[in-house]
Amino acid sequence: MSTMRAIVYHGPGRKAWEEVPLPTVQADTDAVVKVDTVTICGTDLHILGGDVAAVTDGRVLGHEAVGTVTEVGPGVKNVRVGDRVLVSCITACGACRYCRAGSYGQCIGGGGWILGHRIDGTQAGFVRVPFADTSTYAVPDGVTDEEVLMLADIGPTGFEVGVLNGRVSPGDVVAVVGAGPVGLSAIMGAKLFSPAHVVAIDLADARLEAAKQFGADITLNPAREDVVAVVRDLTQGLGADVAIEAVGVAATFEQCAQLVRPGGRVANVGVHGGPATLHLEDLWIRNVTITTGLVDTYSTPTLLRLLATHQVDLARFVTHRFAMGEFIEAYDTFARAADTRALKVVVTA
Repeated sequence: MSTMRAIVYHGPGRKAWEEVPLPTVQADTDAVVKVDTVTICGTDLHILGGDVAAVTDGRVLGHEAVGTVTEVGPGVKNVRVGDRVLVSCITACGACRYCRAGSYGQCIGGGGWILGHRIDGTQAGFVRVPFADTSTYAVPDGVTDEEVLMLADIGPTGFEVGVLNGRVSPGDVVAVVGAGPVGLSAIMGAKLFSPAHVVAIDLADARLEAAKQFGADITLNPAREDVVAVVRDLTQGLGADVAIEAVGVAATFEQCAQLVRPGGRVANVGVHGGPATLHLEDLWIRNVTITTGLVDTYSTPTLLRLLATHQVDLARFVTHRFAMGEFIEAYDTFARAADTRALKVVVTA
């Protein structure tokens, strides 16, 4: 066998499930992983929408997988053929300035977000994983592939870029704008810090229902309610301590800036394909902190421990399951989440 099938990007709005060459070890630190379980990310939809110019025609998409190692380069020390591993969305060389500081998403040694972006990704039968020792994680005993798969991207993204960047603390009022998978991950992560209230805001009632299951105390639909007024009523007129943006469009970022209290924090998690207006004329005097970020995945080991000890429930993310040959149908289901009520779709070999 010299070929496999994969989801291949052919420009904005165009993808195909087609034959491509099997990946091989190209560097001493590479591993090749047979993809057992894979999913689709909102970022993949942004790519198909033309928002990520670095993705070029012919690229295999995907940056999340759980699989079995089939080949390793001679420089790989800790990963062995036959190991069951989580393939992280972020690849880390482990040696550059940023990796030494734990900022793996900014790796300048050949890593960062490269899978399904600058090199071929995981939505395929096999994937080549550079820097395998620092870019894969052993799957703990007693947990399913599906559960672990949720920690390839959405788990650490919501936790790091939303909750930790937003410095969620006990007693905080946390507003999460966007109750898709990353927003739900942020809600789940925020609950670990005992906030006073978690407020979920979304235009889709199905996602607001999901937000309640993930721990939101209050759910608001901007089509029916003045969400800024409700949050201010809840906080003696001040606003949220932390507002987490988990959509990636200008309107939701600007809404977060309205929701946050003086001295509060706006944590932008969403992938933006266009500009948003920053109302510094209002924000400068209110001591508002705004953070942005690509996930670094430094929290993945912690989240794996929480999963292994059943302190987080990741299985509830998965709403739809498909076989590899149904990948196009899986994309359609995920892209129409408002109609299909999809959170995460899982595709299994």
